[in-house]
Amino acid sequence: MTNRLRTEIQEEEEVEEVIEDRPARELPDNFFTQLFTKGFLTTERATSALPFVLFLAFLGMVYIGNMHYAEKSVREIDALTKEVKELGWDYKSTKADMAYKSTLTEVARRADTLGLSQSVDPPGKITVKEVSDGN
Repeated sequence: MTNRLRTEIQEEEEVEEVIEDRPARELPDNFFTQLFTKGFLTTERATSALPFVLFLAFLGMVYIGNMHYAEKSVREIDALTKEVKELGWDYKSTKADMAYKSTLTEVARRADTLGLSQSVDPPGKITVKEVSDGN
């Protein structure tokens, strides 16, 4: 029983020895592997190009923001155009209603409800006689 632990440790070591190192996979010879492995894109070049990449990212964000602002402005213009049309229709209907209510017959009909009536006698001419003073 005392050797049991020792035998288990030895078996584990044997298992570890059995595991072989796998050979490194060969990379396919295409554009991307050549770009990153042949030395075209190095860390020095990547860090030197970083400010330009950040500038391009900033320009992209400004472009996207500008497009959102333009679309929002177009939506607001459409809404205001609809509102102007509705207000124009309201103005025209109110103007027509006012023109109808200011006709002579409509004014006379509404005045009758207040107890006023149209005069039947024609208007008379008022003349002023000059008084001659002796001066």
